[in-house]
Amino acid sequence: MSVDRLDYSKGLVERFKAFEQFLEKSPEWRGNVTLVQIAPPTRSDVETYQQIRQNLEYEAGRINGRFSGLDYTPIRYLNQRYDRWKLMSLFRESQIGLVTPLRDGMNLVAKEYIAAQNPDDPGVLVLVLSQFAGAAGEMTGAVMVNPHDVVGTSDAIGRALAMPFAERRQRYETNMAALRKFDLGAWRDRFLTDLRGVSKDAGAPKRPK
Repeated sequence: MSVDRLDYSKGLVERFKAFEQFLEKSPEWRGNVTLVQIAPPTRSDVETYQQIRQNLEYEAGRINGRFSGLDYTPIRYLNQRYDRWKLMSLFRESQIGLVTPLRDGMNLVAKEYIAAQNPDDPGVLVLVLSQFAGAAGEMTGAVMVNPHDVVGTSDAIGRALAMPFAERRQRYETNMAALRKFDLGAWRDRFLTDLRGVSKDAGAPKRPK
């Protein structure tokens, strides 16, 4: 399960190719695993973003044409917006949260996926998280991947699907502990502390070198 804005920084094409690599190397999973990619349109009037959408649609169609069957579609690519409650339901039901941006800020989708999981049966991996997302510093229970490494990301998908219950439960608890520690109040207090520090530094006289 993946949810991203339709943006060049999200690594969507690389993600599709990694999933293709996984299906190629693991034929036993064909027909048994589907990648659901939700990518709401953004800046649809900009030519560059129109090209991103065309490339993504092409890759999804190519991979589906290669591996699909009468009752199986490998990639379900949805270029539309969904209400948050629907996304949370999809997160809870999915076995893997695939968050692999090429470059990103904190990436709250990673945290939303963790928060939506059933504690008694969390997602197989709980999270496949790009090491280039800011949340990687907090979600240490995630399996880290380099999104530019198609083979490595493919292997991580396979590892997630085969992960024993005890390990995925442990990873979930590690990530949930970080969510509880760095909650809204913690972020607020840290921001205000940093802001006061900047204010004091700005008002202090500069010492001659």
